[in-house]
Amino acid sequence: MDSNVLFEGLLWYIAFLFSTTCHEAAHAWAAKRGGDMTAYAGGQVTLDPLPHIRREPFGMVMMPWMSYLSGGWMMGWASAPYNPQWARAYPRRAAWMALAGPAANFAIVLAAVIAIHVGRTMGVLQLSGQFAFDGLVSATSDGLMQPLAALLSVLFSLNLLLGAFNLLPFPPLDGFNVLGIFLPESATHKLMNFRDSLGAMTMIGLLVAWWAFDYVSEPVFINGLRLLYLPQ
Repeated sequence: MDSNVLFEGLLWYIAFLFSTTCHEAAHAWAAKRGGDMTAYAGGQVTLDPLPHIRREPFGMVMMPWMSYLSGGWMMGWASAPYNPQWARAYPRRAAWMALAGPAANFAIVLAAVIAIHVGRTMGVLQLSGQFAFDGLVSATSDGLMQPLAALLSVLFSLNLLLGAFNLLPFPPLDGFNVLGIFLPESATHKLMNFRDSLGAMTMIGLLVAWWAFDYVSEPVFINGLRLLYLPQ
């Protein structure tokens, strides 16, 4: 394997692992705050990726590398357990738990934007004009700043799209459960019943979301870039 491909893959994996861990840890933390200790008991209210890897080793290790080596970018998944009885008893809290994951991704986007602007102000980073995952930002000189620039580019792009994708209102994505924030409790219970009745058919919802995201991803990405092109 080419050393550059391996090095870029390592940067990708660091970004993927950190982003996915933050997403699931946010779900687990919000559930704990809402009274469900299931994920906390499983050790998932943590930014340590190991408990999340142990729960979903294929989605956290195998699938990211398989997708990177075959397509040049990483995809995968993780999960945080919760108590369905708790979710039915407190549907509004469960909806906020669902929102916590995408919110963590958007928080990483903002952190990456701030780091990039600080780097630009210091004169060590610059916007490259490319719209590639790992090519949005470049270093003004060779050395350690170039890997940092690539990592910040991936963190920005990956979390922007990951957060937006998960907010699509199709089961089993978080966005479907987030609807409970805006609906009365009776309507939220009907949504839960509908989701649970689908069983394995929720994979159809995932395919529909993937199709719909083709129409959403470009405007999301273009509007997100405006955060990077704010005047200095």
